[in-house]
Amino acid sequence: MSPRKSVQKELTREMIMDAARDLFVSKGYQHVSMRQIAKELGYSHGSIYYHFKNKAELFYALVEKHFELLDQKLHDVLKQKLDQKEKLKQILVGYIQFGLNHQSHYEIMFLIKDEEVRNFINQGGNRSYENFAQSVSLLSGKELKVQEIWLLFLSLHGFVTHYCRIVNSYEEVRGLAEAHADFLLKSIH
Repeated sequence: MSPRKSVQKELTREMIMDAARDLFVSKGYQHVSMRQIAKELGYSHGSIYYHFKNKAELFYALVEKHFELLDQKLHDVLKQKLDQKEKLKQILVGYIQFGLNHQSHYEIMFLIKDEEVRNFINQGGNRSYENFAQSVSLLSGKELKVQEIWLLFLSLHGFVTHYCRIVNSYEEVRGLAEAHADFLLKSIH
C-alpha cells in the first residue's frame, strides 16, 4: 500500500465551486457527483462535505455567487459619473460583457434545465432581474411597460446565448455588442 500523497494546499469553497462549475457545465447537474468533484480536485469526497452538506447546497452557493457578480456589475455602472443614457448603455453592454466573459457562469445561471435545481436559479435570477428592471426603468427617461423591459432583457439574453457558443470572450464581439445596445436604446430612451 502506497502512502497517501501530501496535500499541497488547503481545500477551499472557491476551489470546490470552480471544479463543480466546470463539471456541471460539461456533464450536466444530474451526472455529477460529489465524488467526481473531489476526484477532479484530488481530494477525498469527505473533504468536500466539510464545506457543503450536499450537491444541491454546493450548486446553490455557486448560483448565488454568480448572481452576486452580475449584480455587482450593475452596481458598478450605477456608481459611475455618467449621464443617464450612457449609464443605460453601459448596463446593456455590461450584461453582454458579463455573459460572454463568464460563459460557464452564465450557462449555470440561465441555461441549465434540470428541474431539481431550477428553483435555486429562479431565486437569484428573479432578484437580479428586479435590479436590472428597476435600473432600466429609472434611467430610461420615459415610463416603460413591464413587457418592454422584459423584451429588452430577452434581447440581451438572446445575444449572449447566441455568441456563447461562437466566441471565447466579449472582446471578440465588442463592436457588435455596442451596436446592439445602441439599437435597443432607441426603443427605450
